[in-house]
Amino acid sequence: MLKFSTTMARTLPFVLLLAAAGPGIAQPAYPNKPIRFIVPYPPGGSTDPMARLAAGKLAERWGQSVVVDNRPGGNTIIGTEVVAKAAPDGYTILLASTALLTTPTLFPRLPYDTLRDFTGVATIGKSRFVLVLSPSVPANTLQEFIALAKSRPGQLNFASSGVAANTHLSAELFNGMVGTKMNHIPYKGSGVLVTDLISGRVELSFQVPITVMTYITSGRLKAIAITGDNRAPALPEVPTFSEAGLPGFRAEGWFGIVAPAATPKHAINKISSEMAVILAMPDTREYLIKQASEAFVSTPDQVTALIKADVAKYARIIKDANIKIEH
Repeated sequence: MLKFSTTMARTLPFVLLLAAAGPGIAQPAYPNKPIRFIVPYPPGGSTDPMARLAAGKLAERWGQSVVVDNRPGGNTIIGTEVVAKAAPDGYTILLASTALLTTPTLFPRLPYDTLRDFTGVATIGKSRFVLVLSPSVPANTLQEFIALAKSRPGQLNFASSGVAANTHLSAELFNGMVGTKMNHIPYKGSGVLVTDLISGRVELSFQVPITVMTYITSGRLKAIAITGDNRAPALPEVPTFSEAGLPGFRAEGWFGIVAPAATPKHAINKISSEMAVILAMPDTREYLIKQASEAFVSTPDQVTALIKADVAKYARIIKDANIKIEH
C-alpha cells in the first residue's frame, strides 16, 4: 500500500488547488495587444460601417486598438484567406457577410474550407429586404403580383445589385418558393437600378429599405411586402411576407464576426459577451437603424450553426437557379 509522509499529506490539498486553478492563473489577459479586424471589401462600402462600429466600440471598452484592415479582391476570397491562415490566437478576426456563405458553392476550389477553418464569434446586425415594384406593374398586393408573374413566365425582369448578391438571391428564393420564372438583370450600384425601376425598364427588385425609402414614401415605387417577423417601423404600412400570404419566406442578410477555427474559447467568449453589451446600447441600435439594419445578438455556437445552415440554404438557391460567376 502506498504511504504518504505527514508533509506530503499537508501539502497535497494546496498542490491540487493550484493545479485546478493553474490554467486560469496562467491564462494571459485578453486582449493585451492590437486586434486586426479584416474586412474583405474595399473601404467605404456598405459593410464598412458594421466593422467600424464594432471595432470602435470594442476599442473603447477595452482600451486596446481594434484596427479595421480592408483586404478586398477575389470576391472576398483574398481577405477571407488571410484570416483562415492567421494564427488562431484571437488577434485576427473577420467581418462575415453573405459572401462567406455563398463562395463555397460559387467557387468550389477555395484556398480554405468555410465550415472547417472558421468558428463563429458574434453577430452584429441584420438587414431586411423589401419587394418593390415599378409603378407600371398592375399589382398592388403580394398575391396580385404572384398571380401576375405566374401568368407571364419569363416576361418580368428583376433588378439586383450584382450576381449572387443578396438582392439577387432573395429574388431567386422567391422564384423557387412561388413557382415563378423571372429574368435577372444585374446592376452595379443602386442609382441606375432605381432609375430603371421607376421608369419601368425593370419591373421589380428586392432592396434594403434605405435604398428605396424615399421613392416608396413619395409614391414613385410600390412596396408590397417586407421580410422580417414584424413590420418595419420606418415602413409601417408595408406588410411582412407572412402577413401578405407567403409564410416561411425568409430573406435577410446579416453581418458578424468569425475567427480561425482553433481560436481559444476565452478570446471568442470575451468578444461575444462584449458585443452583446454593445448591441444593447441605445446609440448602437440607433446607428444600425440608420444603416438600414437592426441589432442582432448571437452566441458563438449560434453563429457557427447559422453559418452551417446558411451555406446549405444558399447552395440550394444557387444550384436551383444555376447561378454562375465569371472567374
